[in-house]
Amino acid sequence: MILVLFLVGFGLVMLYSTSAYNGQVKFDDSAYYLKKQLFATVLGVAAMYVLSCVDYHMLAGLAVPGYLVSLALSSLVLVAGSSYNGSKRWLALGPLSFQPSEFAKLAVILFLAYMVSRQKQRKNSILSLGIVLGMVLPIVGLVGTNNLSTAIIILGIAAIMGFVSNPKYLPFVWMGCTGVGFIGIFLSLESYRLERLQIWRNPENFEKGFQTIQGLYAIGSGGLFGKGMGGSIQKLGFVPEAQNDMIFSIICEELGLAGAAILVLVFMILIWRFMVVATHASDLFGALVAAGVMGHIAIQVMLNVAVVTNTIPNTGITLPFISYGGTSVLFLLSEMGLVLSVSRWQK
Repeated sequence: MILVLFLVGFGLVMLYSTSAYNGQVKFDDSAYYLKKQLFATVLGVAAMYVLSCVDYHMLAGLAVPGYLVSLALSSLVLVAGSSYNGSKRWLALGPLSFQPSEFAKLAVILFLAYMVSRQKQRKNSILSLGIVLGMVLPIVGLVGTNNLSTAIIILGIAAIMGFVSNPKYLPFVWMGCTGVGFIGIFLSLESYRLERLQIWRNPENFEKGFQTIQGLYAIGSGGLFGKGMGGSIQKLGFVPEAQNDMIFSIICEELGLAGAAILVLVFMILIWRFMVVATHASDLFGALVAAGVMGHIAIQVMLNVAVVTNTIPNTGITLPFISYGGTSVLFLLSEMGLVLSVSRWQK
């Protein structure tokens, strides 16, 4: 809990530092993004507290309905979704907007934990496990039509939860190869996805590589100890939407390699704590819930840092607890509440 609260507090401070210029220019309010993020964070902390006090076994009955709701919401996005920066990922609820793909991650974790634990009580075959994991393909397909990065995260969560629940290794090698093939086919269906590979290799030759190059300038200019809090130059309109996916580059510029390394270390300790909670869980359902959240955070942190440093093509992955996004922080904190509940009733 201390690690989570530290990340949330640090995220709010860095978000204000990163977004003040954009907020002043676009909305005549330097605290515009901070206010919206703070509202979602308060809701998220309340949800985390409530879920941490609830016996997580009571949530098993909501696993299947929650998954069906996530399917319905993801389908609704395709029909009546709102677009932002060319991506149709949001549902508008009056003045508020909601991103169903964030809810889908939580729904998939609960659904797979429930289904795999039930399947383990009956028989322990890799075929039945594969069938259970295959049940998440509909949500992967729906989310992947307009948000490939989140679809990859959901696939990764499913693979980690399946791996944790089964003592065999070889079948997961074949599953991994199949997953890579699936992603390759998905990439080839749209020309803009292949274009991202070209931008990744030579960002200086493409207009869309501007964000990547400016992010690398921010990382390089930060040096070992950075320019100091608020001292970033690249956030002043050079890195587009710096408060979103590219906030790690501004952290590197203001706090340097040392600050970025400490942040990554905190994430690593948090992921280790998830593993400890999963190991000491009172049953398989609780262990899988903790392992699913562990997989979610680990995948998202690694992908975001890899994108910002141009290690992999740009995919629009946010940094958990740090990047701007009300829906994201709300459901991330809800997941933290689930893990705290598992920890409360652990052996």
